[in-house]
Amino acid sequence: MAASSEASPPAGSAAVPGAAPSWPQVLARLTARRELSRGQAAWAMEQVMAGDASPAQVAAFAVAMKMKGPSSAEVSELAEVMLSHARPMPAMRDDAVDIVGTGGDGVNTVNLSTMAAIVVAAAGVPVVKHGNRAASSLSGGADTLEALGVRIELEPEQVARSLAEVGIGFCFAPLFHPSYRHASAVRREIGVPTVFNLLGPLTNPARPRAGLIGCAFADLAEVMAGVFAARRSSVLVVHGDDGLDELTTTTTSTIWRVQAGTVDKLTFDPAGFGFARADLDDLLGGDAQANAAEVRAVLAGADGPVRDAVVLNAAGALVAHAGLSSRAEWLPAWEDGLQRAGAAIDSGAAEQLLARWVRFGQQL
Repeated sequence: MAASSEASPPAGSAAVPGAAPSWPQVLARLTARRELSRGQAAWAMEQVMAGDASPAQVAAFAVAMKMKGPSSAEVSELAEVMLSHARPMPAMRDDAVDIVGTGGDGVNTVNLSTMAAIVVAAAGVPVVKHGNRAASSLSGGADTLEALGVRIELEPEQVARSLAEVGIGFCFAPLFHPSYRHASAVRREIGVPTVFNLLGPLTNPARPRAGLIGCAFADLAEVMAGVFAARRSSVLVVHGDDGLDELTTTTTSTIWRVQAGTVDKLTFDPAGFGFARADLDDLLGGDAQANAAEVRAVLAGADGPVRDAVVLNAAGALVAHAGLSSRAEWLPAWEDGLQRAGAAIDSGAAEQLLARWVRFGQQL
């Protein structure tokens, strides 16, 4: 962090010692490409979430932070403020996993993380997925789940029940983060990725301790990993080297492995586990109904590139979950995860879990 002598804002926006931050102070620092002082990012996000920031201030903050480049400390403050405004969740088991990406990769793939979440839950690991409708693609995870018949707009207590009774729950972001509406409209109007794109995967209101987190932005994946490391989560932050915010099967992926407060950067090649190289076209999706049909086909046992990608990402989430134990070893965890993910599909367990999830919502 910058020393106090470097922290002084330019003339006209000088900070008074002990005074609360101000927008001129925060924006002057960001536009000078200097890291914010401790608490300034939290102050700015509090203004946004409380509805006290104008659209111009929200947009200026988002773009200035993008141009400066956010740090893990700054993003952590943003995420913690957002979580403090989230609707509270009832007590839940603390070993759940999330599988989610930032979006923004510009490629309209099928909903790999949604399928992987179902497979992981069918393998016996609790999943609390945080997601939303599509922002730029044809179908987001929420859209596809809805097309499958899953009831997505559940109250916190109902999500907790779903996790306990089915093994999986879905936190629909707009329902759990109502105060974020003050930023969401500006984010859509800006039309370019900003620091706000990182916050969805970092603000699951259930606060699962493990996750497979996709990041479409290679330069920001390490920032996200740093946030999870500070939380002492067990997470794989992944970036496909083809640009996907998933573990890809078209080439290698970069993984930031977060465990016990540390981050290790790795290159991961699925060919090492016998996966054939896919073409990106093999993974492209359509609208919600088309993607739902793809989910049903994969869970029914259809082979091919989409199944491979689903198994790979489900295994990655299982590896992250295994990382909650300090005894977990990398290669054995992958071998076990791949076996369990494939078996969850081949046994029919994943298909059956989806059916139970649909029935759960119908009976509420």
